[in-house]
Amino acid sequence: MSYSFLLVQLLYFLAAFSFIYGLKRMSSPKTARQGIVVSGLAMLAATLVTFVHPELFGPEVDSLNLILVVIAIVLGSGIAWWSGRVVKMTDMPQMIALYNGMGGGAAATIAAIELIHALEHELDEITLILALLGAVIGTVSFSGSAIAFAKLQGLINKAFSFPGQRLLTLALLVTVLISGGMFFVDNANQLALLVFFACAFLLGIFMTMPIGGADMPVVISLYNALTGLAVAFEGFVLQNPAMIIAGTVVGAAGSLLTQLMAKAMNRPISNVLFPQTSSGGGGGEEVGEMKEASFNDAASLMAYAGLVIIVPGYGMAVAQAQHKIAELTTLLGNHGIDVKFAIHPVAGRMPGHMNVLLAEAGIDYDQIFDLEEINQDFANTDVALVIGANDVVNPKAKTDKSSPIYGMPILDVIQAKNVLVIKRGRGRGFSGIENSLFFQDNTRMVYGDGAKAVADIIANIKTMLD
Repeated sequence: MSYSFLLVQLLYFLAAFSFIYGLKRMSSPKTARQGIVVSGLAMLAATLVTFVHPELFGPEVDSLNLILVVIAIVLGSGIAWWSGRVVKMTDMPQMIALYNGMGGGAAATIAAIELIHALEHELDEITLILALLGAVIGTVSFSGSAIAFAKLQGLINKAFSFPGQRLLTLALLVTVLISGGMFFVDNANQLALLVFFACAFLLGIFMTMPIGGADMPVVISLYNALTGLAVAFEGFVLQNPAMIIAGTVVGAAGSLLTQLMAKAMNRPISNVLFPQTSSGGGGGEEVGEMKEASFNDAASLMAYAGLVIIVPGYGMAVAQAQHKIAELTTLLGNHGIDVKFAIHPVAGRMPGHMNVLLAEAGIDYDQIFDLEEINQDFANTDVALVIGANDVVNPKAKTDKSSPIYGMPILDVIQAKNVLVIKRGRGRGFSGIENSLFFQDNTRMVYGDGAKAVADIIANIKTMLD
């Protein structure tokens, strides 16, 4: 065994250690940025280390192929850097879904190349099984993430289904298993391999199409986990320890996050992936009407409150109102008013979406609480300010068994003495479910763009208190 090979393995180990360390740093908002930088540098190092020992590419790699690899790395890095710089925070969930899919697609491509090689050179059984597993998981993650991206981007309906769709999905799954088994038995069966990949691709599409908007954060997390697992399997196939460790860490973290988010919605993952009905309906029309409040009315309620709890949602991100919310928080705090933030585990359209926005605006971490920590405080809250949130504060989750979100734990905003809801219009939210909170006697609607509405409320509060 050459010293160069040992050096490469040592550097791979250090890169893998850095992955884990970076992930650990991401567990706190205060150190998350550092964790991302460390993990990114580790990935860069793991990529560059490969060139130290070119034999790791395989004996068939020549100088032209190495040049193509370098071009691919430069192009991919450039596109990623540019897209990361220009993407809006409101579009971050779509980017996460897209990049999840790219990772799964890359793993599936590696698997495809190895399986094509198996047509000429027989692979050992363990390697063949791992390649097939990585292929199907990566392909499903790729096509499913593409559909999730299209839903979040508004390119297709949030929940699309047709009679017999679940049977078709099951048939695709069975076909994937059968064709994969046929190829395992006979490595020269090109038709079985083609059917295997085609059905895996369609499986990801038909699994994701009927899933509604309220479940998108869980789906994104799940596909993130699947991409990690696919990378880990292909790492075993290529005997690449960096891929094995990085993929395993991502798969484990994504799986845990998916379970926690499904638990937060009080729904098994099977119900998310295979909904009985579309997530876009539920419950019928509400009795009564939404009562409007002026900016001055809203300011009066908050200016003389003792405790204000702010519940942010995706609408805050769309309006880019987080900085105005931070200004409002500072203003109220300077006048002795206690301000807290209530974050639901699936608020926004990706895990941690609201936390990122609030951190960007400079909100003190000590003011941010999750559902379990703050729910009991709403009963003693003078004003609950909801900006852009919908499903996570919808009482139908507790009262309407016909609602798609029935059983999901919610923020008990309805228990506050006064509820102010900043909303652009009278329409329903992303999931399409009517929110009964908006029709309650203690709720007032403040219509307008989120950032402008908060700015007007701030101006009125200053007039009252200064």
